Amino acid sequence: MQLKKLFVIGLAFTMMTTLLVGCSGNKNEANSNSGDKVYTVGMITDTGGVNDESFNQSTWEGLQKAEEKYGSDKVKVKYLESTQDADYVPNIETFVEEDLDLIIGVGYKTSDAIKEAAENYPEKQFAVVDHSYDNQPENVTSLVYEDNTSSYLAGLIAGKMTKTNKVAFIGGMESVVLARFQYGYMAGVKAANPECEVIVRYANSYNDAALGKSIANQMHKDGVDVIFTAAGAVGTGAIEAAKENGKMAIGVDTDQNALAPNNVITSAVKNVDVSVIDLVGQLVDGSYKGGQVIVNTLAGGGVGIAETTSKNVPKDILKYVDEQAELVKSGEITVPENEKEYKEIVGE
Repeated sequence: MQLKKLFVIGLAFTMMTTLLVGCSGNKNEANSNSGDKVYTVGMITDTGGVNDESFNQSTWEGLQKAEEKYGSDKVKVKYLESTQDADYVPNIETFVEEDLDLIIGVGYKTSDAIKEAAENYPEKQFAVVDHSYDNQPENVTSLVYEDNTSSYLAGLIAGKMTKTNKVAFIGGMESVVLARFQYGYMAGVKAANPECEVIVRYANSYNDAALGKSIANQMHKDGVDVIFTAAGAVGTGAIEAAKENGKMAIGVDTDQNALAPNNVITSAVKNVDVSVIDLVGQLVDGSYKGGQVIVNTLAGGGVGIAETTSKNVPKDILKYVDEQAELVKSGEITVPENEKEYKEIVGE
């Protein structure tokens, strides 16, 4: 009788174990490539929009490539566009309600909303492109880039290519991030051509292409023949002006040569798409950990200049830029990130 009772208990335990495994799967297996877990990742654009020909677009392309690389049975991606700053919080809330595994804010302008959401939903994971925090939240991963070094290389090219000794920088809105672009570029220009004048103008916008075109037109009239923009759609407007006026332009974040093949002589690129693919890969293989600050460097291939640079820039200038890039990578050249460092390094 006792043996029969033990047999019944053992059979019931075996059936229950089988049922639990069949319903929920092994936990480790769910976090591996062989499990049934589908990771959902959502992206919140800044006001530049998903087709900004810049880092919003590059981030989205990275997510699409990640879905393709790992398979739609493992990764599902989506985005919400923000037409104004007030859209960041409700867009994030939408993704929280949809219980996405990772919510990515694109651009430093989304950083406050991401931080607020991370505090309100400590069980959720977030990421932000182009921003890190003094006190990095444990559930936020930051993807940051050495924008100053890629901008420095662009500045070297501008300083060597200008015919008028007058070049310019157009920024979106003044910030710590945009300072890296501005002062890195200015330092490159001065290193290549100490006599060259650099004009700086901020548009206070990232989505007004007409304004960018207007600013660039005026700069061209004032003798500027090379303009580097870090301003989203404002930059595409400036590139359009360069195309119409027969001037040189420098793109940003992605290779923007296709916008004006004969005018965009180079682009200061950051491989946001690659870093996003790597981040999603961490989710899939189970190695993801919140609270990271991932710095994408020139030495590591995270930033640089566009491959199409060789189309419009002479070989001797490219050779010079390559040599200077190696000195930056080795630390022999220090590239400024802000006005204070610029004055200390360049001496202006």
